[in-house]
Amino acid sequence: MEFKTRPKRDIPFGMLDYRVRVYRRYPDKRMRQVVVYLQPTGSDRVRQTTFSLERTRHEFDAVCLWEQPTTFFLQYPGLLPFATLSQTTDPEVTLRSVAQTINQISDPITQANLTAASAILAGIRLEDEVVYHVLRKDIMQESTVYRSIQEEAEARAKASMQREIAVNLLRQGVTINIIASATGLWIEEVQQLQQQITESP
Repeated sequence: MEFKTRPKRDIPFGMLDYRVRVYRRYPDKRMRQVVVYLQPTGSDRVRQTTFSLERTRHEFDAVCLWEQPTTFFLQYPGLLPFATLSQTTDPEVTLRSVAQTINQISDPITQANLTAASAILAGIRLEDEVVYHVLRKDIMQESTVYRSIQEEAEARAKASMQREIAVNLLRQGVTINIIASATGLWIEEVQQLQQQITESP
């Protein structure tokens, strides 16, 4: 399964490429490929389910979540996070139904992971304030998914700050070795930043 927010021109070829790579390693493995589109679009590309090139033809399935009935997603715990992206006319009300169902799950890890996944996907259609108001953030924080995203965001912020400090030091004429030592960046990274400063108008 491939999850896409928007249909792109290269998706059909990507599906063929992925299938061939799997076949190369596991020639006996059977596969059914499905592209799941998350966001509504008027593009006809969501209807494209084949890749053709001369005498080569590859087929796959495509599902547009916004065309699927909401009740289907509310029936199965694993599909709850997708409910707000379904055919619902009121995603906030749907998210409340999702939250109620998740609250009835006894396993705390499953509950935390479903809450985090529901929050992430609901964010495609709803504002963060609404999502956090409906879903309990304290439960989300127990999720490995949530923690992983948080750690990734913190790492990106730290790297951005390191590069900003390095640029400021380069402009003040501090040597590359000292900057690398002070910021924790690789020497090559500092050299790239120096080149960008030199090339910028």
